[in-house]
Amino acid sequence: MVLQARNKHREAAPKPPQPPRASQSPLRGASDIGAGEPGPERAPLSPGRKGAAGRKGPRAEPGAPPAGGGLGGRLAARLRWALGLRRAGRGRTWTTLLLAVFAAVLHWSHITHLFENDRHFSHLSTLEREMAFRTEMGLYYSYFKTIVEAPSFLNGVWMIMNDKLTEYPLVINTLKRFNLYPEVILASWYRIYTKIMDLIGIQTKICWTVTRGEGLSPIESCEGLGDPACFYVAVIFILNGLMMALFFIYGTYLSGSRLGGLVTVLCFFFNHGECTRVMWTPPLRESFSYPFLVLQMLLVTHILRATKLYRGSLIALCISNVFFMLPWQFAQFVLLTQIASLFAVYVVGYIDICKLRKIIYIHMGILAMKPHFLKINVSELSLWVIQGCFWLFGTVILKYLTSKIFGIADDAHIGNLLTSKFFSYKDFDTLLYTCAAEFDFMEKETPLRYTKTLLLPVVLVVFVAIVRKIISDMWGVLAKQQTHVRKHQFDHGELVYHALQLLAYTALGILIMRLKLFLTPHMCVMASLICSRQLFGWLFCKVHPGAVVFAVLAAMSIQGSANLQTQWNIVGEFSNLPQEELIEWIKYSTKPDAVFAGAMPTMASVKLSALRPIVNHPHYEDAGLRARTKIVYSMYSRKAAEEVKRELIKLKVNYYILEESWCVRRSKPGCSMPEIWDVEDPANAGKTPLCNLLVKDSKPHFTTVFQNSVYKVLEVVKE
Repeated sequence: MVLQARNKHREAAPKPPQPPRASQSPLRGASDIGAGEPGPERAPLSPGRKGAAGRKGPRAEPGAPPAGGGLGGRLAARLRWALGLRRAGRGRTWTTLLLAVFAAVLHWSHITHLFENDRHFSHLSTLEREMAFRTEMGLYYSYFKTIVEAPSFLNGVWMIMNDKLTEYPLVINTLKRFNLYPEVILASWYRIYTKIMDLIGIQTKICWTVTRGEGLSPIESCEGLGDPACFYVAVIFILNGLMMALFFIYGTYLSGSRLGGLVTVLCFFFNHGECTRVMWTPPLRESFSYPFLVLQMLLVTHILRATKLYRGSLIALCISNVFFMLPWQFAQFVLLTQIASLFAVYVVGYIDICKLRKIIYIHMGILAMKPHFLKINVSELSLWVIQGCFWLFGTVILKYLTSKIFGIADDAHIGNLLTSKFFSYKDFDTLLYTCAAEFDFMEKETPLRYTKTLLLPVVLVVFVAIVRKIISDMWGVLAKQQTHVRKHQFDHGELVYHALQLLAYTALGILIMRLKLFLTPHMCVMASLICSRQLFGWLFCKVHPGAVVFAVLAAMSIQGSANLQTQWNIVGEFSNLPQEELIEWIKYSTKPDAVFAGAMPTMASVKLSALRPIVNHPHYEDAGLRARTKIVYSMYSRKAAEEVKRELIKLKVNYYILEESWCVRRSKPGCSMPEIWDVEDPANAGKTPLCNLLVKDSKPHFTTVFQNSVYKVLEVVKE
């Protein structure tokens, strides 16, 4: 280790249009606007075959490689054909991949630069870095730290599976409860990396003495992947850099043009603050999970477009689903919107029953009942209504009934949260969510910001074009009732799916502002369809497609470049001296088994940096934890001190960290802690809040043992 001292300052022009080829591969067919969008072409029916009914299962894909040259030759030929690496298209494929890699490096550099500029992370001490991971972030990172510092990897995993610190005195499996699979994987990589580097004698970090000024003592700050926090953040940023490569490939494949990939990437950068928050909050679950959703949706798009399904595509979809769902408890709700969108695409006839069954295999028995519906002499519109009702019963109603029957309450707060959006329903848990800006309705300025970068107008144009196609196709079926033309009319189901998924994400984003992180990136993907010949071929016959695209991008860049400059101008330096004093006092003035309670964000820091047992924490999804937090937060109610103390003693709390700011601050009317308690405990409304009384004098039920400008530590007086 080196110890030094330093001061701390804190595309070529597009080709003319060409007709699409019958056997275009995904990447090769998506290389050029002029090459057209890869779409399924139908082989003529054999003489003895009846007309297609619309959803009979996949047919053999035209343009498949010849089955000659032995088993090895056939496999190699099929692999080249499936990947688009045929001799005529290898150059275009590699160009697409190189551009995707460039987009990945660009995004990795961008978010790394923003994170460093915001916190001066490379110059922070270990304690400061840990304090920079506030609320849930600190909680998740603490388990990575546990595995890294354990005597062995397996011992560390056992410790987080038998955790005694997070919800004292309970012993819980935090690996399962908090979806800590990313932390387990990253910790194993870190241990392997450091051991290999030590074995071959390569230095993994450099440590410095940083002078902080203002009468503060110097600190040691280490840089390099050998530092656990730096390694943890670096891997997250690499993953989200790779996500941008996926976005480029996604936009390219969906639109049928590399210019579509360029539109997607630039729209993402121009609306970066609306698309992601990974540069400000790296350890959150979405940072690990969302890149795999992008991959999953790309694979779904490929499956919807392909005329023949291969096992490899389905296996890849399964793997991406697993990696999307494992880190994030919210993933199931996102996939629900996807299944709903896919089912709607199936109902109106844009995909066959075999494809949908392959994607979700069977969804509450609805697909298995399709043959019985076909035997009934009903109209196409009636069939849509019947299947839609079965879907509604098989998801929303059945979920509600099973939760009631089995007493499942962990996700009850989500239903209450949605209820509060439409009705006047209020309770303690719901108000804790809705009083936070990220769980409120989408702010009115968001659509305006979309409009200034032209993202919203472009997406609306694309959406209208898709709706026009849907109406035309559906009207043809309802008017003619001829099944033999249906297969030809109902091509390009992937476009319909993306339009429906856009509606689902829009609804989520409007109801809960935090969920616009799904909406905005999907809008960027949808914007790539401005290059689609299937939607705008009539325009590209009159105007050069490249001229249209670059004109749109030039207009977008006016506000987009200003947004990027605003991000680059964010320069800060993390410092939280009151919390640093608090953590240092806890580490040196309390016993290792002293139990703490307090505000959820502060408790995460106490567990991470002081390694003390806590009774509540920021992961609010568990019903038992919500009940504990309600008891802890009664310190900010108008209840009597003796009553609050009695409940804290039941939780075996030794110290309570009181923050006066929580008594008085409110994000909007009705959202201060005393006001929230007035809804939950109207009998005590009008009394002086207990926290205000304890700030002045904590006796006789509590004793003040530490105090600074922000925190006041109260020791619970045992009877």
